[in-house]
Amino acid sequence: MKIRIGYELAFRSSTPTPAILMLSVHPSRLKDLAAPHRITFDPPIPSQTYTDHFGNVCTRVVMPAGNLTISNDNVVRDSGLPDVVEPDAGQTPVENLPEDSLEFLLGSRYCEIDRLSETAWSLFGRMPPGWGRVQAICDYVHDRLTFSYPDARSTRTAWDGHQEGLGVCRDFAHLAIALCRCMNIPARYCTGYLGDIGVPPVPDPMDFSAWFEAFLEGGWYTFDARHNHPRIGRILMARGRDATDVALSTSFGPSSSPTSRSSPMSNYQGHTTEAIVPALHLFVIMERTSR
Repeated sequence: MKIRIGYELAFRSSTPTPAILMLSVHPSRLKDLAAPHRITFDPPIPSQTYTDHFGNVCTRVVMPAGNLTISNDNVVRDSGLPDVVEPDAGQTPVENLPEDSLEFLLGSRYCEIDRLSETAWSLFGRMPPGWGRVQAICDYVHDRLTFSYPDARSTRTAWDGHQEGLGVCRDFAHLAIALCRCMNIPARYCTGYLGDIGVPPVPDPMDFSAWFEAFLEGGWYTFDARHNHPRIGRILMARGRDATDVALSTSFGPSSSPTSRSSPMSNYQGHTTEAIVPALHLFVIMERTSR
């Protein structure tokens, strides 16, 4: 299967503003691209790439004063198979977990395991450990939260989502991640492309998506508490502890008290209140193609 992916994002800044972008396909999918990965800037500006400690490709730029459009368009070869399901996968005892999974047991900016631990153990403590427990967590989050674009906000944590009962895909992922960690299951946040392949189309505008991976016997497995069904055509862009680590754009402007700026539709993080206005326009491409 071939899947066309891409985006067009527009920014406006009143002054030159350093920024870190996470707009590249994850290195694990680079071999599947039909053409070399390239981010286009209009007007053209210098950029540098590096790999963070989670293995994500990051791009450093200085956004110029005025308007800047960032875009990408490519085709990805995909197996066309749905997410792997391994109902017999057991839970690995903490003492036997690989070292690189341990940080995904800890609390993080959006996943407060201290506030949710009692709830998690009361709900899932008597369930057999393993795949079934993670799926039960997904079922709970899927039923607990109502998906609502108008109610999206960048400051909502897993605890907030649990109390408010609503959110967008990142909120579903954060709550499921936090509950998994409470049950000693390493869980990490994922962001990328997910189109309506193999499912009825939805009327919402195309956007980047969020899901999570849980570590069970055999390795990391994909789970999606929002859709709660194996999906076809996930194209990973980045992984991290939560949305903080995989923000599409993190800008560093002249603000005396750093704050977060967020698009309702995407994982923008910012450290400026004046210099940059993100997501004046966001257009995400995700479709099957015969190219």
